[in-house]
Amino acid sequence: MKWPNHGGQPETIKKLLHMKDEKALLDFSANLNPLGPPSWLSDALQQQYDTITRYPEPTYSKASASVAEHEGIDQDMVLMTNGGAEAIFLVAKYFEKGKALIAHPTFLEYERACTHYHIDVEDLIVEDKSGFTLPVQLIQEKVAEKDVLFLCRPNNPTGTVIPEEDLQLLVEVGKKSGTYVVVDEAFVDFLPTSIPTLTSWLSAYPNLIVIRSLTKMYTIPGLRIGYILAHPTVIHALKNEQIPWSINSLVDAIVPKLLEDRDFVDNTRIWLHEESRNVFSSLSALDYYFSPSLVNFYLLQDKKSPDRTDELFYFLLENGILTRHTHNFKGLHGKFIRIAIRSHIENQQLLGALQKWRNEV
Repeated sequence: MKWPNHGGQPETIKKLLHMKDEKALLDFSANLNPLGPPSWLSDALQQQYDTITRYPEPTYSKASASVAEHEGIDQDMVLMTNGGAEAIFLVAKYFEKGKALIAHPTFLEYERACTHYHIDVEDLIVEDKSGFTLPVQLIQEKVAEKDVLFLCRPNNPTGTVIPEEDLQLLVEVGKKSGTYVVVDEAFVDFLPTSIPTLTSWLSAYPNLIVIRSLTKMYTIPGLRIGYILAHPTVIHALKNEQIPWSINSLVDAIVPKLLEDRDFVDNTRIWLHEESRNVFSSLSALDYYFSPSLVNFYLLQDKKSPDRTDELFYFLLENGILTRHTHNFKGLHGKFIRIAIRSHIENQQLLGALQKWRNEV
């Protein structure tokens, strides 16, 4: 079967598997905040409705200024993008026909973007037996030979986080060798506040490029909101490659309001800490493996039947639960499924289905 490249596609899965349209599915395949969108967003978008009758302001100054203030950096270090995907492809363009290192399993778009811009990619596979811990020493040895290293922190699909000291070592090595380090922080807002973002590093490391997304935390993937944080020379070069009016007027108007709502983010973190603790405790009791995730998704495998993951995927689907396969994540070979943390009621339904699988297997 030709598996979809991304989660959040229940209708596509139904068609591929010839399921009835009316079949109800709980979507655990997309890593979106089940608490969102914020309650005020619908009215705010309605208030900005008239902006769609005008061309967006070409520099998206409202959005970029609010991001700069939010991150505590200069506005010339910010580039708004049409979601994280455009950010990744713009960054890849900067290294066109160069050499890249990508640590897998990780988000598929890094490799796709590199292929698009004829970048020679070396893959480094991180073993699940290590808890998906990056082999920092090995990466350090390879970084100097590359133009760019792509990392995801927290990583998709594992939910793991590169320790700050390890990441700083790699950025330091890259600075000395002229290698850029691209860190995708699309899910950083879900992390505990004890784990800082990398914004404060930008002034010391001109070879650091940070990619962000607002779509996951606020549950607005249809609005496509992302941005790049980097040295002004990098931002200037990327701006010259960006297509005109990449950002729509609604996004430019709404970004400041999203970033002002810190209560929503704080409440999400509090909820996620409690809910994920409950979910992982139940999974342990049922004897399932789950990756040491710190965010709103994790990899799952049945310890007792690790070679029956596809069967588990279909079993959950039959029980009304859609998870994310891992057949197109390098290094995973479909041996795990990725599952989002959903609402408490939905998580209980998932756990009930996993209990049912355990009883039948």
